[in-house]
Amino acid sequence: MRILLTALLVLAMLGVLATLFAGIFGLVTGRGDPVRSNQLMRWRVILQGVAIALFVLLLLALRD
Repeated sequence: MRILLTALLVLAMLGVLATLFAGIFGLVTGRGDPVRSNQLMRWRVILQGVAIALFVLLLLALRD
C-alpha cells in the first residue's frame, strides 16, 4: 500500500510540474491562448489537491 501511494504521489507531483511548465512556456512565448491557460491552471490546482491528499494518506499509512 505504501509503495502504491508513493508511486501515485510521484506521478501527481510530476503532473503538477508538467502543467506548471506548460503554462509558463505559454506565457514566455507570448502565444498563450487564454482559454488554454485557464485550463492548465485548473488542472494544476486539481493535481495539487490530489498530491496533497495522497501525501496525507501516505503519512497516515506510515504512522500505523
